[in-house]
Amino acid sequence: MMMSDNDTLEVPEITTEELATDGLSAKCILFDDDWHTFDEVIEQIIKATKCSKEKAERHTMEVHYNGKSVVFTGDLGRCLNVSSVLEEIALRTNVEC
Repeated sequence: MMMSDNDTLEVPEITTEELATDGLSAKCILFDDDWHTFDEVIEQIIKATKCSKEKAERHTMEVHYNGKSVVFTGDLGRCLNVSSVLEEIALRTNVEC
């Protein structure tokens, strides 16, 4: 079937909500850097994961001493959201399935 100039091709958009239903579990890893303060990282972890300050502090110390920390484990869509929020202030992350 040929398309005329007036026809439009509709391409479905995949949202993170749809990714979340695909059953893939993943983890969001936060990596150490030399630019952010402890307070900045703690605040961003809380914003991204909705965890307690104490838990965010533990992750921050783990990142500082070990170079990385798994700050969130869950479905792929949520991990991508967490990663996106962390990267708002240029923190370095990776999402692994």
